[in-house]
Amino acid sequence: MTQSKQLSPNSLAFIALSNEYCEAIETASAADRDEFVNSMLRLLPRLYISATDIRPDDDDMAYIDDALDEEAYNAARRNIEMLLGEDDSYLEVFEEDMKYSDSPIAASISEGLCDIFQVLFNFLEAVKDSTEEVIGSALTIVSEDFRHYWSRPLCNVLRALNHIKYSQD
Repeated sequence: MTQSKQLSPNSLAFIALSNEYCEAIETASAADRDEFVNSMLRLLPRLYISATDIRPDDDDMAYIDDALDEEAYNAARRNIEMLLGEDDSYLEVFEEDMKYSDSPIAASISEGLCDIFQVLFNFLEAVKDSTEEVIGSALTIVSEDFRHYWSRPLCNVLRALNHIKYSQD
């Protein structure tokens, strides 16, 4: 008889934070601007720390289906864009193309937040009502995605949100 592998407290914390983040993005249209910015400034660093604490399995066969459709992604992005107004755009200094450009490269907070939302929403849909083995595989995928992709937008958006919060009169 095989013994099932239990999820670590770090994995459980990451799942809970992912859920909290997705809920905040999904309800952004009903949020106050300052409330939303403060919420993101609390969630993003915790997600970063939690994602770095995930200990991935050695499962190379894992895959997460896309659950978030383009319409839902765009609706969330537009809601955040409207909430932040002109502060949605910021200058991106860590873009690879910046080395070869004489002009600044603009980025969007709403797009960065929704790129992270898409990864975490798909992750949550994959682990909902799943076995611990499936959850372990999904954690491996989201951890790899974090290392190679969504850690950078998370840090960049955090910097831009920090600027919004602390540059107000």
